[in-house]
Amino acid sequence: MGLLLLLLLHATPAAARYDVTVHRDTYGVPHIYGKTDADVVFGLAYAMAQDNFWQLEEDYIRQLGREPELYGKQRLDRAIAFRLFGVEKQARAGYAAASPQLRAICDAFAAGYNLFLAQHPNIKPRLLARLEGWQVLAFQDSSPSLAGNGVRGDDVQREFPMLRPSSEQTPPADAEEGSNMWAVSAQKSASGKPLLFLNPHVGFFGGGQRYEAHLESKQGLRVSGFAILGTPYIRSGFTARHGWCHTNNNADTVDVWLEPPNPEGLETWEEVIPTSEGPVKVRLRKTKHGFVTGMRDNRALAKRAPQITPLALMTQRIALAKARSLPEFRAAMQHRAITGSNTMYADSKGNIFYVHGNAIPKRNPKFDWTQPVDGADPQTEWQGLHPFADLPQFLNPASGFLQNCNSTPLLAAGDPASDPGYPAYFVPEQDNLRSQRSRQILTGQSKFTFDQWSKAALDTKILLARTEIDKLLASPQTGESIQELVKVLREWDTVSTTDSVPMTLFMAAYLERDRNTQTGFLTPDSLRRIKAELERDFGSWRVPFGEWNRLQRVHSSGRLEPFRDDRPSIGVPGAPGAVGVIFNFYTTSSPGQKRMYGRMGNTYVAVVEFGRKVKAASQLVFGQSADPQSPHYLDQAPLYAGQKFKPAWFHPSDVRSHTKSTLRLRHP
Repeated sequence: MGLLLLLLLHATPAAARYDVTVHRDTYGVPHIYGKTDADVVFGLAYAMAQDNFWQLEEDYIRQLGREPELYGKQRLDRAIAFRLFGVEKQARAGYAAASPQLRAICDAFAAGYNLFLAQHPNIKPRLLARLEGWQVLAFQDSSPSLAGNGVRGDDVQREFPMLRPSSEQTPPADAEEGSNMWAVSAQKSASGKPLLFLNPHVGFFGGGQRYEAHLESKQGLRVSGFAILGTPYIRSGFTARHGWCHTNNNADTVDVWLEPPNPEGLETWEEVIPTSEGPVKVRLRKTKHGFVTGMRDNRALAKRAPQITPLALMTQRIALAKARSLPEFRAAMQHRAITGSNTMYADSKGNIFYVHGNAIPKRNPKFDWTQPVDGADPQTEWQGLHPFADLPQFLNPASGFLQNCNSTPLLAAGDPASDPGYPAYFVPEQDNLRSQRSRQILTGQSKFTFDQWSKAALDTKILLARTEIDKLLASPQTGESIQELVKVLREWDTVSTTDSVPMTLFMAAYLERDRNTQTGFLTPDSLRRIKAELERDFGSWRVPFGEWNRLQRVHSSGRLEPFRDDRPSIGVPGAPGAVGVIFNFYTTSSPGQKRMYGRMGNTYVAVVEFGRKVKAASQLVFGQSADPQSPHYLDQAPLYAGQKFKPAWFHPSDVRSHTKSTLRLRHP
């Protein structure tokens, strides 16, 4: 008996078994069914690998701090941050401490990735031939970057002299890149059922791509929406009972202390980072305030974020999806493990709910927390996290609607009755044109049908256009060469369409503006320059917007393949958010090309109606698969460009009716 017990104690645990069915619908969206949550997560990882293995591996390589092994010393920044903030240590500890259910989800995602590679020997991973469960947890890490929050690039380079300036050219960010979300209650819905609009604006290429999926287990997970490629859960979406989504905010969740000489609690250690150019030794330091990411005037700059582990974040994300009621959803929000996001909610009971932020450190409001504070001053110490009750939030407002477009929460439900006096670090956001246009739409109609809601979600009215045109008309008009252009602009209804010539003129002027100002860019001088450029490139200044503003799918990375005018593309009516439009589409120029090509904007977009039977429609920017040979590589692009949705099938009978292929996965 003693020998048998000893053998059992040292035996290798039996491999987990997975049994999952993946139905692909008309658009290739995976509907994944299994007995356990782990089963469906296993299927999710396998489906992601089928659709975009290159990007899936690339994102894990970056998140695990291993880019230098592929790309050399040019990519040391994330590798240093990974080690500095102790991501691996936290992930391994979190994995060991996780509940059996959470650990099973991490293992299942890794197993799905691993099975895909085992079954596809033609796919050659560049670095990650196998995933482990702790790495799936590490992927959730949201450690701050080395720079930012008052730490400048030159500060970082003094602390880490081995860092090289990046040679990659990143398009300049627009001041209002972000996302949109709305909800209306029964009082503003023609059917008497609440409506929700989910609309993240993120990059079309590179990390963070949105992946549509529908997951159903017999352990209570029944949810459709989008996962970020590489994550084992739906980040925003809907169930039979409720839906939720997020926008980013500017609430201060990361701070920096300028430490005195010989700061208290200073720890120093060294690590060696493998790179394709040879190993790099790096000195890492931390103080009692945080991790040292820079030096200024011979003083350390210590950066700190809330002590939120990858395990805590994943626990909250899954709890949001599995909530069965508003109290359960609010209880999940009170985990306070999400930083930098606002949350919108609607449910089949008629509730709509909004909360601004989640994990926000409590600190003395007399300091300017956008800049480094004095590490020797005890008044700069954090005082824990703000309780959930402190956060700006709205439940079932009298206006019947809620909206946020990366804007102030004070106008989320319409005009505020009074300013509650939140600390500046809570609500630094101002009103913006996307928020203003949203309120116009939401107050301009007494009740929305589902079709009207869907149309509003892809609205292309340009709120800034009339203001700019009026300024142009009020300016001295010199020369006959632009009179026809001015006439076209004067008669424009300020709605963007792919056949609109005035939209081309307006956007060309907007994109060449001085980025320090957003006013007065539509001038006689700018029109003369634009006229000459369009005539040079297109033979005429009368260029329809869709001929100039294009969507083209290139390599998933966005950097290994250039945009080219001689490759297929499609005209799009969307535009940057800062011009006050709901359908967001941000473009970049490409050397030697005359057209502008989309790089970010609307990605996964969904509209949902909640009642006894949930009704939903959605779209992706290109299609479900990144494989050019797949029928789902570009099949959603015409919907995207045409401001149309596809059904987001959720109910079993609908899924069965629209299934085009089925895959049964059993492992081992």
